[in-house]
Amino acid sequence: MQFRIVTLFPELVEGVAGFGVVGRGVRSGLVGMQCVNPRQFTTDLHNTVDDRPYGGGPGMVMKYEPLKAAVETAKHSLQGQAPVVFLSPQGRRFDQATARRYAALDGMVLVAGRYEGVDERFINSHVDEELSLGDFVLSGGEIAAMAVVDAVSRLLPGVLGDDESASCDSFEDGLLDFPHYTRPESVDGIPVPEVLLSGDHARISRWRRTEALGRTYKRRPDLLGDELCAEDRALIDEWLALQQASKG
Repeated sequence: MQFRIVTLFPELVEGVAGFGVVGRGVRSGLVGMQCVNPRQFTTDLHNTVDDRPYGGGPGMVMKYEPLKAAVETAKHSLQGQAPVVFLSPQGRRFDQATARRYAALDGMVLVAGRYEGVDERFINSHVDEELSLGDFVLSGGEIAAMAVVDAVSRLLPGVLGDDESASCDSFEDGLLDFPHYTRPESVDGIPVPEVLLSGDHARISRWRRTEALGRTYKRRPDLLGDELCAEDRALIDEWLALQQASKG
């Protein structure tokens, strides 16, 4: 998987390639990441990449020409299907399904905007998709781009130490993740749930499913929709009864 990131601050983005899951993918050759700086494609003495907005108003707007040249250069180094994605508050919200879709591609170009905005003509002419992390505003698209790189990289076969880890993540089956515990068995008088010590894999699997459903019902009911099967509904009822009993 090849990522090309168009950014005015390549040092900010390149750091993600040295650590954690993305760093492991880069070192193993499964992930490639390069930054392209629009300033490299300016023609004036001051390497100007922004200008005042037509119609007035605060802030500056990133110029069309340097962004176009940077994207064309980034795409030239990629093969196969490689969409241009602009990180923007106006974009569709990034989710796990989108990460899986991107992970099936050969590469992609992520454009990190800055200032008050980007010339709309660039978006209309050279961007395939606008993407947002959520309903809030960042100072630039670099943090969002790094989040996309990380989320997509961990889905690539061989990047994680155990490929099964990604399939157990939150949202992979439409639910939040179940609780996790590790040694010791008791911390400050709080024990690990007995079922996890039982060695009974069927019970453990059922407990994890129940906890995932219950957590999702409580914290993100919007993820459940209206199509729950009778078994899952029964597990949620069981989880709610246990929660009530523990409070009582």
